[in-house]
Amino acid sequence: MSDRESNSLGRILALVLRHAPEKFNVEMDINGWVNIRELSDSISKQRRHYHWLRGWHFSAIANADEKGRYQVEGEMIRATYGHSIELELDLPTDNIPEGLYWPCEEDQVETIMELGITAGDRKHVHLSKTIVKAMEAGHVRISRPAIIEVDTVRAIADGHTVYRAGKTVYLIDEVPGDYLYRVESDDPIITEIVAQWEIEEAQEEE
Repeated sequence: MSDRESNSLGRILALVLRHAPEKFNVEMDINGWVNIRELSDSISKQRRHYHWLRGWHFSAIANADEKGRYQVEGEMIRATYGHSIELELDLPTDNIPEGLYWPCEEDQVETIMELGITAGDRKHVHLSKTIVKAMEAGHVRISRPAIIEVDTVRAIADGHTVYRAGKTVYLIDEVPGDYLYRVESDDPIITEIVAQWEIEEAQEEE
């Protein structure tokens, strides 16, 4: 399987497991699981150039994913986060770090600190395990993301549930402003990352 084929199948996997299982006529249970063999058979029938596709190809993609976006159990596979469809994800809630992180636009910080973080068009708020991971996640759409820290100890003590999803991503329904703190822009981790981005941007312009 080439890198191009792997990337293409990864996009299909995300579409089916996060948003639209009906696109390839596969059944998904309430916890987000689909049968790997059924999924591969359906895709190979609809996309003739994937006539060679087998279930183990998806298992390989899931197991190689550094973010842990997919979970494989026996013959079943599911996405661990990023859903736009209504599910009851039975994800673990233990071993939650004392602080988690969320990126946003600089001009949104004040409003977010007051009103909290909501899921928007997703089913959950996605939090990162480290400042580095939050910066990387935010940089996809924000040139210089600001970072908000979530006090998960107090949030959990007050009845909010935080789920472990993947290797560095955590989910929560919403985060009221009471549990939020701004990570200052001169934090050493942030300044180091921004400096590296500036170097890379300068190199691209040469």
